[in-house]
Amino acid sequence: MSDVHLLVLIHGMWGNPSHLAHVNKIIREVKGKVEDGDVKLEVLVAETNKDESTYDGIDWGGERVAEEIRQKTADLEKEGRKVTRFSVTGYSLGGLVARYVIGVLHQSKFFETVQPVNFNTLATPHIGIPRFPSTFSSISAFLGPKLLSRSGEQFFCVDKWSPRGRPLVEVLADPDRIFYQALILFPNIRIYANAINDLTVPYVTSGISAEDPFGDYEKNGIKIDFHEEYKHVIKSYSAVPLSSATTKEPQRWYESIRNMRLPLPPRFQAEFPLNLVVYALLPILFPTFICLALIRLSFQSHQSRGRLRHLEAQSTRERLIHIIGKLESELESAAVDLYDDPAGTPIATSRISGADPANKASSTKPTKGQEKKSQSKPPPYQPLLTPGQLQCIENLNNIPQLKKERAFFEGIRNSHAVIVCRDPKMFKHHLEGEGVLRHWADHFKL
Repeated sequence: MSDVHLLVLIHGMWGNPSHLAHVNKIIREVKGKVEDGDVKLEVLVAETNKDESTYDGIDWGGERVAEEIRQKTADLEKEGRKVTRFSVTGYSLGGLVARYVIGVLHQSKFFETVQPVNFNTLATPHIGIPRFPSTFSSISAFLGPKLLSRSGEQFFCVDKWSPRGRPLVEVLADPDRIFYQALILFPNIRIYANAINDLTVPYVTSGISAEDPFGDYEKNGIKIDFHEEYKHVIKSYSAVPLSSATTKEPQRWYESIRNMRLPLPPRFQAEFPLNLVVYALLPILFPTFICLALIRLSFQSHQSRGRLRHLEAQSTRERLIHIIGKLESELESAAVDLYDDPAGTPIATSRISGADPANKASSTKPTKGQEKKSQSKPPPYQPLLTPGQLQCIENLNNIPQLKKERAFFEGIRNSHAVIVCRDPKMFKHHLEGEGVLRHWADHFKL
């Protein structure tokens, strides 16, 4: 029986396997023909959680993909091939799904016979979608949980996933939970974040950082060095004195009008002066588009909530949420017993699997100095993070083998799709992300 290294690729919100076609192509080119002893690479692009199903939440997406992995493992064994090594790469929402998946697999003792090797994410909101001091951010935080069903609630950390009321994103980053314990089993953990121009997943959440050093990169004098062999991948960066910082000369007003382009596929782009006609119609087209988008999102969210009710009623497999609920109930019972018998032996909560660590950031009142500091208006590019998000950042950054890579796509309106070359046939500029994928593939341990 030959040995297999199974790599699972997981796409993002509203996604489908075609979004990771270029990712799949690159890894097969770089590692597909390479053999480590008798181990061969097998790539599984997850298919069971796609399109409208991505509304159903990180947890249900994770349960689906975990079942898909079990089925793939069984199918390979029927062919005389045994999965002995395992890696996973998630894009956007897929990265959070991946963190849930490995918890499900770890709970089922999957890693007792299979060696975890690589865990990678690309433009993943590891701490959820952060708030910023802007009207658009406030509107998104209000509408997101309503229009994106369970996934939206989990993105914006307003869900109460844990029986004790904590959001799933916080539970995923809890060192006392099985998700975190599964994550640290991987010797190679590498995350890729867009340093700039990611309108979907900002740097602070994809890069697991409390501050954004690139938020004002054109003015703050940050110095960036790039990898010569990997286009758009930052090798190092450092701040320089503002006195030596250089700013770009602004475009003349008529040049900006001539070069204006809407973020549309090439076939719909209009050249000057026809682009002015398109802009003249925007007062009609834009509200129409917004109304249609809201109607579609509302309809799909409604469908998702109905689907979730059916899934909850029909589910026969014990899910991790139920297991964690039992552990928390046991913890509460132990605490009650200790209260009733104060002379008894103290219980170390850190020894109880599923114990909730004390969240100092959320339980401690700020000092007057801290209150004054928090009242000062932050720059528009710096996030307004919650205590829970700050704790997630601290916990994840404490993982010693975690490595971070940053992509820098200047002059691109939204770099979120570019980092994985999501649709190069429709948008040629998506191919700018190939350097990032080459870096990922070259550093993938077989």
